[in-house]
Amino acid sequence: MRSSHAKRLERTPSMDTQTTSKSAGLIRRIGALFYDWILVVALWFVETAALLPFTQGEALPEHGFGHWAHQALLALTALGFFVYFWRRNGQTLGMRAWRLFVVDEAGHTPSLNNLLRRALWAALSWGLAGLGVLAMYIDPQRRALQDRMSGTRLIVGRLK
Repeated sequence: MRSSHAKRLERTPSMDTQTTSKSAGLIRRIGALFYDWILVVALWFVETAALLPFTQGEALPEHGFGHWAHQALLALTALGFFVYFWRRNGQTLGMRAWRLFVVDEAGHTPSLNNLLRRALWAALSWGLAGLGVLAMYIDPQRRALQDRMSGTRLIVGRLK
């Protein structure tokens, strides 16, 4: 019987897949991100609804502890969503629809540290009007800022 880690590596693109696959373009990145954010926002709705009984029907104060705790919960949910799916099988649900994979430079599942760095740099990249993502057009290997800064790549591929 195989361990779950061995199963995960079997489903992740291999080095051969990476070399025959191309880097993901802007349209695929936006499409996958759009699909994923629909799911993240749905999670945010569920979390917020679960917190409503504790607010007694009133909005949280704009600058109180409850407000900042809620904002932190939403940010951690988004971070957790992406890192969990990237670590589990190299792709989120939106990336699966667009046949995208996150791999490290060797073509394997990236480490947790690399994925956390990727998520944080991606937030900055997209948050600066997408300039970090558009940097892939001047990079010889078509890597966005989050790819370069985290030692990962976003590729188009197929599972074997």
